[in-house]
Amino acid sequence: MSLNFNFSFQEPTQTNKPTPDTVYDIMIVGGGPSGLNAALYGARKGRKVALIAKRAGGQLLNTSQVDNYLGHWELSGEELSEKFRSHVDQLEVPILEDAEVRNITKSSELFTVELSDKTMYQARTVITTLGSNPRKLGVKGEVEFASRGVAYCAICDAPLYKGKNVLIAGGGNSAVEAAIDVAMVANKVTLVHRSQLRADQILIDKLMSNPKITVHVETQILEIVGEQAMTGVKVLDKKTNQERIIEGDGLFIEIGNIPNTDLIKHLVSLNDKNEVIVDEKGQTDCPGLFASGDMTTTPYKQIIIAAADGAKAALAANEYLTTH
Repeated sequence: MSLNFNFSFQEPTQTNKPTPDTVYDIMIVGGGPSGLNAALYGARKGRKVALIAKRAGGQLLNTSQVDNYLGHWELSGEELSEKFRSHVDQLEVPILEDAEVRNITKSSELFTVELSDKTMYQARTVITTLGSNPRKLGVKGEVEFASRGVAYCAICDAPLYKGKNVLIAGGGNSAVEAAIDVAMVANKVTLVHRSQLRADQILIDKLMSNPKITVHVETQILEIVGEQAMTGVKVLDKKTNQERIIEGDGLFIEIGNIPNTDLIKHLVSLNDKNEVIVDEKGQTDCPGLFASGDMTTTPYKQIIIAAADGAKAALAANEYLTTH
């Protein structure tokens, strides 16, 4: 099915909100690309759908530029989010924003979604699309230079640093893979890690054999420095106990993500990364409870993959409702 975002949508005038006295077919918790696409597909199936989120758009609103979503380039995350939201609003899906979900429970055949103000909503199925948050270094300058040189997804933003000097923070598989990938477009890559590398040896061998990559282990990042944008990092060389500056046009912090699974961890199985284990349709091991996007075991945390996951989960929820 083709989604033509060039259609002339009206500006969203969302006044339709979920009501506690309605039993919904599909309740979506989370408003990022996965949640919005789940709402779209669920509504198109004729199901009674509602969406509850802190904010429609999710972490996409924190993305300065998106150039890897098919059919769109050089859009800000906010602009792409507005297109997603406009599409869903045409189907008059009830959406509740600025909502803090406190608990999700299941009793008999119904789920209850409870908010922090104790308002409760019920549904026959629930799709959670709560995403994940990147682990932070927790150093001075990290917040100040976010989206001004500091980023957390090399696979997303590496093309923006073509011909530039890039720093990578981390020492596991994700950091080493990021360094190798970024080196394909960057002028120079410097990987910095506070201890020894923990990545698979085959990846380390590939890293060390790349002439464009320099590796500094036993080197702790103390501060991200710059003016209008970051220009480098201040580090402590633990071998010499000396501080110095390593210059760079950008820094990818690749030290893992924290899936937002607290709301459903009592209902579902998680893997060793705290991700929700789902099957190919997004079904968890709790019947009627689906999960999609970055909070799940689905590999490659990308906007387009999260959106596709949301569609699959909604179609699977529709199938579940038909057979139960």
